[in-house]
Amino acid sequence: MDGILVYQHIRALLEDGAIASCNPAVSPAQVQPASLDLRIGTLGYRVRSGFLPETATVAERLEETTLYTFDVTDGAVLEKGHCYVFPLLERIEKPLPYTIRANPKSSTGRLDLFTRLLGDHCGRFEMLPPGYTGPLYLEVVPRSFPVKLQTGTSLSQIRFAAGDAVLSDDALRAEYERSPLLFRDDGSPIPLGEVRIDDGLCMGICLSNDRDVQGPIGYEARRYSRVLDVSATGAHDWRDFFKPIEPSHDGHLIVEPEEFYIFASKERVRIPRHLAAEMAAYDVGIGELRTNYAGFFDNGFGGAQGTRAVLEVRPHDVPFLVEDGQVFFKLQFFKSLEEPDVAYGDAKLESHYQGQGLRLSKHFA
Repeated sequence: MDGILVYQHIRALLEDGAIASCNPAVSPAQVQPASLDLRIGTLGYRVRSGFLPETATVAERLEETTLYTFDVTDGAVLEKGHCYVFPLLERIEKPLPYTIRANPKSSTGRLDLFTRLLGDHCGRFEMLPPGYTGPLYLEVVPRSFPVKLQTGTSLSQIRFAAGDAVLSDDALRAEYERSPLLFRDDGSPIPLGEVRIDDGLCMGICLSNDRDVQGPIGYEARRYSRVLDVSATGAHDWRDFFKPIEPSHDGHLIVEPEEFYIFASKERVRIPRHLAAEMAAYDVGIGELRTNYAGFFDNGFGGAQGTRAVLEVRPHDVPFLVEDGQVFFKLQFFKSLEEPDVAYGDAKLESHYQGQGLRLSKHFA
């Protein structure tokens, strides 16, 4: 069968020892409906450049690129714009017949923390081929703020896919016909005839006030800020790190090159319990914009009437005019091998962003 492994499958992999961990052991809280959180280890490497270890181990590349090492057991500060590599506590102990994909966690993306998973002799970032065994590493670059992290901090997560799990556009349309996936602000479903499906479900950007988005319609990162402690939930004043963006009279906004923005999607989206999703860039033809820092949407996200997606946006090259409702990204949907025993939003999970409107990361009061 083709599909994404879900909560109970990931728990079984851990119990079988296929995924091992240095001390401490993997916590039950790391297992999500369709993904597994990964944790920073005890040592950090400040490197002079990123690298892709296609023909070497990560350790061999670190010997060539490391400027210095540092201990993160009790916490360490990462400087804005510098590149770091961290061995992770987790490793793949047994060969698995699954493709492993990685993505930053939602909170990681909203902090403009650029992360990429690395594996020995792997020629692609954020992906490990079936049969891979060995250590896991994470490249981390703070783009907007200096951050403090420590051993055990989770910045990234992985998914396991058997075969070709992606839903085709025809299958996605059939799914939508059975039960709508997009909703308006008032909770009413958007008919299939008004939805754009093009290698995924296309969605727009919200630049006006409505029931879910009141006051600011976005946030822009400040260029100079305090240190942000990634382990401190609800401990920071957002005004020290972001500037609010108020709605314009015409629903237009010019975003500037190499600035970092947070926006909400125009539509609410619902991920059924038997499916997972992943955010993807819509089309480079609309401009050089990165909109998918953190892209995993787990089974159950959005509940019955949908939840806004939050967009982390960084334009490149030239100033770019965007307008309210403009198609800005798409979601690719994936079959699951079965429904997860625990879905996003269930009481058993700490689901920070269920029912969100326009929301910054969990680190802000």
